Amino acid sequence: MIEENLVRILFERALKITTAESCTGGMIASTLVNVAGVSDVFESGYITYSEEAKMHVLGVKQETLDKYTVYSEEVAREMAEGAARAAGADAALSVTGIAGPDGGTPDFPVGLCYIGCYYDGETVVERHVFEGDRQQIRTAITEAAIRLAIKVME
Repeated sequence: MIEENLVRILFERALKITTAESCTGGMIASTLVNVAGVSDVFESGYITYSEEAKMHVLGVKQETLDKYTVYSEEVAREMAEGAARAAGADAALSVTGIAGPDGGTPDFPVGLCYIGCYYDGETVVERHVFEGDRQQIRTAITEAAIRLAIKVME
């Protein structure tokens, strides 16, 4: 399973990871904690569903939300960097998007998400649009986030 690969990489490099999740509601953290021994590399995760939580917990700027919207590369970047800072972690995964089935628009369709990965002073953000029901979209985002972390850290 891919989460075991990520935990192995973190363990071998003595790194700590944190998560900042919106549309996945803790699913990334939950998936990671399925791996035995994950407590050596994962101490905390943040579920910041509202814009207010993103600002107060992670330090996402109001100006960023106003200029780019909550569904943006810029917000995913600030979420990942803020989570790493708040947790004192070496790496962080962030997700912001629309899991549906409601809330989509032509510019921001259901399934849209931005996944951020902070590691080694850099943040990589990917944009995805997944299809399916709410659970399928959240699962796809979770898997894509873990794959992004592995790609960034390898």
